[in-house]
Amino acid sequence: MKAQAIADGIYCIHADIRTEDYFEGIWPIPHGVSINSYLVIGEKIALIDLCRDWGGAPQQMEENLHSLGIQYNQIDYLILNHLEPDHTGCLGEFRTRNPKAQIFATQKGIDLVKSFYKLEEGLHAISDGETLDLGGKELVFFETPNVHWPDTMMTWDASSGTLFCCDAFGSYGALGDRVFDDEFNEEEHAFYETESLRYYANIVSSFSTFVDRAVKKLSPLDIKCVAPSHGMVWRKDPARIIQRYNTYASWAKGPAEKEIAVIWGSMYGNTKTGLDAVIEGIKEAGIPYTLYRVPDDNISYILAGAYKSSGLVIAMPTYEYAIFPPMAHVLDMFKRKHLFGKRTLRIGSWGWVGGAKKEYDAYLEALKWDSLESVEWAGSPSEADLALLRTRGQELARSLPHA
Repeated sequence: MKAQAIADGIYCIHADIRTEDYFEGIWPIPHGVSINSYLVIGEKIALIDLCRDWGGAPQQMEENLHSLGIQYNQIDYLILNHLEPDHTGCLGEFRTRNPKAQIFATQKGIDLVKSFYKLEEGLHAISDGETLDLGGKELVFFETPNVHWPDTMMTWDASSGTLFCCDAFGSYGALGDRVFDDEFNEEEHAFYETESLRYYANIVSSFSTFVDRAVKKLSPLDIKCVAPSHGMVWRKDPARIIQRYNTYASWAKGPAEKEIAVIWGSMYGNTKTGLDAVIEGIKEAGIPYTLYRVPDDNISYILAGAYKSSGLVIAMPTYEYAIFPPMAHVLDMFKRKHLFGKRTLRIGSWGWVGGAKKEYDAYLEALKWDSLESVEWAGSPSEADLALLRTRGQELARSLPHA
């Protein structure tokens, strides 16, 4: 693989990960993911971010460097915008091959260098707004904590207008031999937009307040290129990905899109029968909806669909006096990811006795959801139950807030 030129003396060093492994050990990546590092060459050389030994990434990165005639031992500065191991896992090997390079990170990043990699020498903790003169190139460092780790910073090259933003403005999806936004057609952009939403919902959504702060902090910059650590490099239309992340961040405060994510599980079909009536009501109100079944659909996709939707239907039976276990996992993840402020409806069948409602109501309080009254029934739903469920579907759809 060859390094891709962003501007004079600035290159994307890119690797594609295609694996059955999970991102962060949790999130499926059936279409892979890219890992991007960046090389800035002045009189001295800076490498921005690394990778870990995953899916052949170190070999791909080294091929990129060799295409420019650069060896690791020629690098003067290693800039670590973020210490998560997918960007730093090869740090020990890098230090072995290059004992002289100065390692730059935020103070919290330097602390993580010491705890993760047991390095003590050649470390420099940046201050916010600090500059690094490479001779012909000058880099500026901006602290942007909690996007999405507390150590995160971004690096800025004013001469090219390039923002090296690490995990901000990223996406799932391998890129192949193209890395720039103007090399993909609109159909491909639609795919990567879906993957950027899933990435945001999985990785960044809990930190939306900090995304909003970072975007505001960097707004005075004349950004001509957004260079993230995952996903395409935006040189033609950087405002497109920035605006996309602005929109995603706004959904955390609500409202989101005027649509409904229907999340359901059913043991013997009785809850599914009731759900069908709810969906009839939603259809009659003319509101779009998406369906996710637990435990069949992975939480990664459920999070993305729920995050973008102003309305949720939670349909599950009572299981041994409590919430259907696969749905309990979903609700727990919603709580962990701060999926607040949704307009919701919960329905479900029970056999021996009810019990799911009490547990669900505790989630309602924690998640600050505005819920219609739950609808439960014993065994199979009656005609009266089905009529009520259909009405509840209409009520939910018609009561969704406008974005």
